[in-house]
This record gives sequence, C-alpha cells and structure tokens, in this order.
Amino acid sequence: MSKELASKVALVTGGSRGIGAAIARALADDGADVAISYAASADKADSVVTELKQKGVRAAAFKADQANPKEVEALVKSVVARFGRIDILVNNAGVIVMGQVHDRANNLAEIERQFAINVGGVAAAVRAAAPLMGEGGRIISIGSVAGEQTPFPGAADYSATKGAVAAYTRGWARDLGPKGITVNNVQPGPIDTDMNPGNGELAAMQKKVTALGRYGKPEEVAAAVAFLASPSAAYITGATLNVDGGFNA
Repeated sequence: MSKELASKVALVTGGSRGIGAAIARALADDGADVAISYAASADKADSVVTELKQKGVRAAAFKADQANPKEVEALVKSVVARFGRIDILVNNAGVIVMGQVHDRANNLAEIERQFAINVGGVAAAVRAAAPLMGEGGRIISIGSVAGEQTPFPGAADYSATKGAVAAYTRGWARDLGPKGITVNNVQPGPIDTDMNPGNGELAAMQKKVTALGRYGKPEEVAAAVAFLASPSAAYITGATLNVDGGFNA
C-alpha cells in the first residue's frame, strides 16, 4: 500500500492526547515521521510515541510551553535537529477558558494565557517553521467552529482566539503561496475528547444543534488533516474546513 507521506516529517503540537494524538496516528499511517509536543503529560506523550513507532515510522516527543515563543522556536529547531527537516506543521495545542466579559471574578491571567497559547503559540510556530520548509510544505491549524460564532455566553475570548487563527490562515496563505507552502484551518465542532466529553447536559445540548445529531470522533478531524497534508490537497490553501457535523450549517 502506498504511503503518501513517506519521507515527510510532521510536527503536531499538543499531540499527547485527544485530537492531537489522533492526528499524529493518521499522519504516521500515511508514512510520515511524527514529532509531537506536550506541556505536562510526559507519560501520555511517551505512550503515543511508542504507538507511532509500532507503525514503522520515526517518532519523538518534545516538551514545550506553547505560550512561550522562545520554547516554541526551540521546539521547531529540535524537531529539525532530530529528523533533518520539517514538512508538515499541525498547530493543534490549545486551551479553552470561559468567562463573561462583565464578570469581575474572571481570572484575567488565564484569559491572557489562552491568547498566548491559541494565537501567539500558533504564530510563533509558523514563524519558526515556515523558513525551514520547502515547496510542498503544509501548515494546518486546528481552529474551532467557535471562530465563526459564539454559541454560549462566556465564550467570547475563546471565539476571538479561533477567529484570529482563521484570519491568520488566510493571510499566511498569501505570504507563503510563492514558496509553494499551503496554509489551511480545520474547525472542529463538538468532538468527544476529555476536554469536551460526549456525555452530560452540555453534550446533549450540543448534539441537538448539529445536523447529524451526534458528537464527532477525534479520528474524523484527523482524517481531514491527513487529507490537507497529502499531495491531493496541493491546490487548497487559505481555506477553512468545518468538521462539525453541521453545527455551523
């Protein structure tokens, strides 16, 4: 069976669990060597790396705080030092902090860190990786359907970070198009992960507003990322793809 991404090297930030781990597995299934980053879950990251190596590819995990631009730059350099190149960057690491704008109980430090990770970390990774990529490079960010709408009170700051990722995607596609590097944005809807489990009252409400009436699986997001990383997506750039079961329909 042909491996479309054989000889390619991918970095998946936040790849130790959930959607990130599923993306790492999908890229490895297509033949890519895969590096993942993690902030605190070393054991989970090591487990994912072991699983990836069992697929016959090279794999490694690196600790990095996505809120720290210097650590993000060092992460990219470490991946290139270990693997010799970087062809695919998946900006998956992210956090969600809720809080209505008028609520004086908000933890502003957490809200600021959310921006630092969800926006600053993405920008830092792209700035570090893009100059090291050749023609055919792929940059794929994991946004959110919340980047297009704010479905619940208290989600404005999170929505703003994901809206910024979508805007960056369109701009970076223009910047990097002459280098033959594509830049795209995948926006998951309700996906069954430990950050947004598919049971409980909130889950029931989210399921009702999807066209398909269910939560998505991390593997369904990963499939979209794997496609955008493949040669078949060479003429797709500056695009946003919703993987949301019709949440934003």
